[in-house]
Amino acid sequence: MRRLREYGFITGFLAIPVILYVVFVISPYVQAFYLSLTDWGGVSAFPSFSGFSNYTRLFEDEVFWKAVRNHVLLLIALPLLVLSLALFFSFLLNLGGGSKGGKLRGVWGSKFYRVVFFFPQVLAVAIVGVLFQAVYRPDEGGIINGALIAIGLEPIGWLTEPSIAFWAIIGVMVWQAVGFYVVLFSAGMAAIPKDVFEAAALDGAGRFRLFFSITLPLLWDTLQVGWIYLSIAAFDGFALVQVLSVDRGGPDNSTAVLPLEIWKTAFSYSEFGYASAMGVALFFMTITFAVLALRVSRREKIEF
Repeated sequence: MRRLREYGFITGFLAIPVILYVVFVISPYVQAFYLSLTDWGGVSAFPSFSGFSNYTRLFEDEVFWKAVRNHVLLLIALPLLVLSLALFFSFLLNLGGGSKGGKLRGVWGSKFYRVVFFFPQVLAVAIVGVLFQAVYRPDEGGIINGALIAIGLEPIGWLTEPSIAFWAIIGVMVWQAVGFYVVLFSAGMAAIPKDVFEAAALDGAGRFRLFFSITLPLLWDTLQVGWIYLSIAAFDGFALVQVLSVDRGGPDNSTAVLPLEIWKTAFSYSEFGYASAMGVALFFMTITFAVLALRVSRREKIEF
């Protein structure tokens, strides 16, 4: 009887959160799956069923596949660049200053650098986009091109050249994301007993050996979390592409990403059924990659 009362209390406590989750999370997914099988234009109360015609259209949509290729590029470049830089900076801030009195320390001014690295995280994505519009301006008014012109070089169309526009946006994503992962990895390094590093340093291990033989293996779980987060972020990019790109995904669709294409298809072309099919495709791509990433990066946990 007592156990039944406990179960009743737990069920009653969880009922409202579960109902809210079903209504506001699960229900929109189910509706999106349903709408992807219709030709709904956003107006009629009863959309007509069109079967899998929207999914067939996806395979023939050149812009959709350009967006998918851009996401593949993001999946490779964003985690690799962000995690590499964050690991490097966090190692310097925590252990890169050498030893003093037998104790390892970070580089001089490491507390100040932590604030500098984390600063982009406090800025809204739209504000970051507006800031980098000034950085990437194609004339002498741009920060980068102004410097290039000052030394006698030709200005570069960072956001107007199809071959480099998406790389310019990736650079902004990296700049904004690094600070968070510096803090994340610094917290992970702080949890590792300093005795481990000091014993290795006394045995003659240099910074290179400390990083690859001790720091990286003991931070693997934290690194795995960062990899998953960044992989999911690689399927987004809506706000920065919306603000920075030429004509929302240009030039020549070179900066197209699926969230922006979904928004354009639904609210600019009133093709909500087709936009829902894009959303369903994006959902399965994200889930599939997250599961694969967890499988591939799984390894035996190291105790310390």
